[in-house]
Amino acid sequence: QVQLVESGGGLVQAGGSLRLSCAASGSIASTLFMAWYRQPPGKQRELVAAITSGGTTNYRDSVKGRFTISRDGAKNTVALQMNSLKPEDTAVYLCFAGGVWGRGTQVTVSS
Repeated sequence: QVQLVESGGGLVQAGGSLRLSCAASGSIASTLFMAWYRQPPGKQRELVAAITSGGTTNYRDSVKGRFTISRDGAKNTVALQMNSLKPEDTAVYLCFAGGVWGRGTQVTVSS
């Protein structure tokens, strides 16, 4: 079974950038759907961005134009580039692939 480990979270000021990375222990080349979710404090988990094996992407409206999801089959990674961060982006960000969840990485955006 694939295991996922996220990295790249941290504390950043509003307007700043972070790049999250999710490393898979096994091959993700055949994984049809990979995604980043987030869980803000006291709120439910929500889909942030998704990418298919063919490269089709989908984003929640509030991050369109600011976040970019990408995947590298050769390196077994999926990344989330986050620009123009806002305080409302503060959350634990989790990677999802092949029915498996990572443990998450904290992103905190200060105003």
